[in-house]
Parts: sequence; structure tokens; C-alpha cells
Amino acid sequence: MKICFATNNANKLKEIRQLLGSHFEVQSLKDIGCEQELPENQDTLEGNSAEKARFVYDDYGIDCFADDTGLEVKALNGEPGVYSARYAGPQRSSEDNMQRLLEALKDKDDRTAQFRTVITLILSGEQHQFEGIVSGRISEGKSGSEGFGYDPIFVPDGYTQSFAEMDMATKNKISHRGLATKKLVAFLKQI
Repeated sequence: MKICFATNNANKLKEIRQLLGSHFEVQSLKDIGCEQELPENQDTLEGNSAEKARFVYDDYGIDCFADDTGLEVKALNGEPGVYSARYAGPQRSSEDNMQRLLEALKDKDDRTAQFRTVITLILSGEQHQFEGIVSGRISEGKSGSEGFGYDPIFVPDGYTQSFAEMDMATKNKISHRGLATKKLVAFLKQI
């Protein structure tokens, strides 16, 4: 089955292709000829995910799915949340975002956080959503070189390594995106 993942993020694409395996031919936005920035005008992960998937389906007529992910930190009342990618500004710099978050937490004892991903699938015009959540904590500093985004400062519950210190197979088993994608795959396999 051919399906578009509404992203050009090479890291996300690699993770998703590994999770979906050979059951699906996953195309990127570039593969379908979509060069424009996808809209993200909503104030929830659910809304942004749906907006991106609907845009691709309506404009390109291709079954697709889109995700939106947020890091929600308890001591910061759920921030950065839906604004995780641009927490430190429109340049969307992972380094700047991590630095801002570490600075915001420097006087906080409670470092609990969760990563939450919402995937919206548009299949034959019908919308379906899948959520994945992984709980953990924000470390005092960065460690590891794998992954992307906030991975070097997020340590999932039950582990001593950050996401950036884990190999992709381990991370995919427990990550927010992995959990949401497993629900997506289970749904698609029923079709």
C-alpha cells in the first residue's frame, strides 16, 4: 500500500519507515511533489496534525498521515507543548529550544515531562487519529547524539539513558511516535 507521510523531516521519515516495515510504501512530501510549508495554525496537537493531513489529501488527492508532537513539562504548565518546535523562536533550532527549556527549569525541582504525538490519517477522505504518550523527565544537561529535537534531554521512565543515547530500535519500542504509529499500523492492517 502506498501512503504519504506529510513530512520532509528525514529523521521522522526514517523512524516511520522502520516502524511500518515492508507493509507500506511510505512517500515523503518531496516524493509527491509538495514543496510548500504545511499549515500549522491550530493550538492543539490534534488540530495541527489534522490540518496538515487534510491539506495534503485535499491538494494532492493522496491518502496520507501527518503527526504533531509536543513535549509537555509539568513544572512549566505543559509548555512548550504544541509550540515545541518553535519554543525558542521561528528558526526552529533544536539547540536553542533545548537551551531555553533547560534555562526555564534551572530553579525547578520537578522535572517530570511527557512527549505526546498525535497522528492523523486521512484515508479515502475519512479522518482517524492515534495518540502516543511516553512519560519521563528532563535531564540537567544534554547527552547522546542519536535522535533529534529534545531527545538529548529527555529520559523516559524506567531508563537511565536519554532518547539520544538509545539505538533507534529501542527508542521506537517505547517512544510517543512509536506508540502512536503502532496504533496507526494496527488500524491499517485491518483494512
